[in-house]
Parts: sequence; structure tokens; C-alpha cells
Amino acid sequence: MNLASLIYTALVILQVGIILTGGAVRLTGSGLGCPTWPQCVSGSIAPVPHQAQGTLHSWIEFGNRLLTVLLVIAVIAAVIGAFRWGKGRGDWKMIRLLALTQIVGIVAQIVLGGITVLTKLNPFTVSAHFLLSIALIPPTLSLRERIYAKARTDVLPTTRLLIRSVTLLSLIVITLGTVVTGSGPHAGDIQAKRYHIDPRTISWIHADAVIALIGLTIALFLVIKVSEPLPIQSFIGKKVLLFLAICLGQGLIGYIQYFTHLPEALVAAHLLGAGLIWLSVWNIAFKANAFSRQPLINS
Repeated sequence: MNLASLIYTALVILQVGIILTGGAVRLTGSGLGCPTWPQCVSGSIAPVPHQAQGTLHSWIEFGNRLLTVLLVIAVIAAVIGAFRWGKGRGDWKMIRLLALTQIVGIVAQIVLGGITVLTKLNPFTVSAHFLLSIALIPPTLSLRERIYAKARTDVLPTTRLLIRSVTLLSLIVITLGTVVTGSGPHAGDIQAKRYHIDPRTISWIHADAVIALIGLTIALFLVIKVSEPLPIQSFIGKKVLLFLAICLGQGLIGYIQYFTHLPEALVAAHLLGAGLIWLSVWNIAFKANAFSRQPLINS
């Protein structure tokens, strides 16, 4: 693995990994394990012995902050790499924009993380913190793919519209998932506020959106198989099938965790699934050039 591969693959993994560690903080009730920000406790960046929050909780929360430090290092390396490996290329302006997005994103994530702690895990800030992590995955993946100059293709207008629709519906599903999370248990701390929404009702709305997403994804695959030339059927169709498999697995985990009263291990797996869904659907959109204003043949 060369240096560029190491840097940009690590950056994508860390962007998804921060979702998992944030989930671990919440699922273990460690959201206020470090009750101040940017310090863990007054006078110390790291946890101190005999904290009132408990040693385990404080170190779990501090571990999430340490992963953010690794993410900062990866972002700096990725930005430097973008200026080294991307400068002078035809898509240099976009590479530069995506690289700068990493800087803005990580700064926003750090600030929002601090606000989340200072507001004692208000569900609105917790949801925003998660959704910001989700929002940073597309530019991170796009930057990686552009640096590598990975293969892309243009698709027919109907396929393009369906890919956009699947991407948008995926975002709706993930957003509804944050409302489900903010309405149920695993708040991150016993005193944390919750959304005043019936958990059962919002869970079923979320499930209905997942069913719609699966149906729309099947329609996308069938349209590709019927209308696109064979090379695109193979290139994009396989990625759509992978996305469909992730959605089915995520849906299964969602139903099992609901009927088993949200065990922590399944909730963590569901969080990972949310990250993989967004990563996978954006990979489809990027490879199919679905959100670009210009076709690849003219760019």
C-alpha cells in the first residue's frame, strides 16, 4: 500500500469510525464521562483518578476525543497530499475544494462536540453531531476517488434520477434514525433529555422509509439491467446490489433490535450499518456521476 492509499483509506475509515466510537460513548452511558470541554475535567485534558463519572465512563469518552485527534492528523495529511498529488490535474479545483472541506468539517465537528457536552447531551446537538459525521463521508470518499482517478461513468437520465432519489431517501432514512435514537433509551447519560416523540411511532415511520428505500433500490437495479449497456450494468449494477444487501442487513438488524428491546451490541451494529449505507450509496452516486452538472465526456 503506497502513501496516498494509506492516507485516504485511513481518512475514510476514521470518518466512519468516529460514528462507532460516538455510539460507544452513548451506549455505555459515557456521554458526560468528560463533563467539560475542551478539557476532560477542570485542570486536566485527560481523565483523572477517582472521577465522579467513573473511570470507565471517563476513558470511553476520552477515547472518542483521542480518535478525533487521529482524524485531525489524517485530515492534515490528506490536505497536504491533495496539494501534492492533485495540483495541475484537470479536476484540481474540485480536489482543492474537497480537501478544504475536510478542514472546515473537522473544525465544525470539534466545536459541535464541545457544544454537545456543554448542553448536557441535548438530543438536537447529539443528532446534529451524528449527522455532521454523515455529511463528511461524501467529500471524504470523493476526495479519495479523485486522488486515485478511479473509473467513473455517465448513466442515462432515468438511472441518474433514480440514483439521486435513492441517495436522498437514504439521507431521510438516516435522519429519521437519529430521531428514533433521540426518542428512546441509550441517551449517553441518565439525565440527558429526550425528544418528546413516541418511540414506537417514530420507529415504525423509520421502518416504512427503509422499506421504501429497499423497493426503490430494486427498481434502480431493474432499470439498470433493462436500459443501460452491459459495461454499465456490470460497473454500477454490482454496486447497487451491494447497497441493496447492506440495506437488507440493516433492516433485519433494525427489526431484531426493536423486538429485543435495543440491546447495545445490535444498536452498535445498526450504527455501523448507517455509516456503510451512506458510504455505499454515495459510492454509487459518485461512480455514476449522478450529481455533477457536466457529463464526464465533456469534463
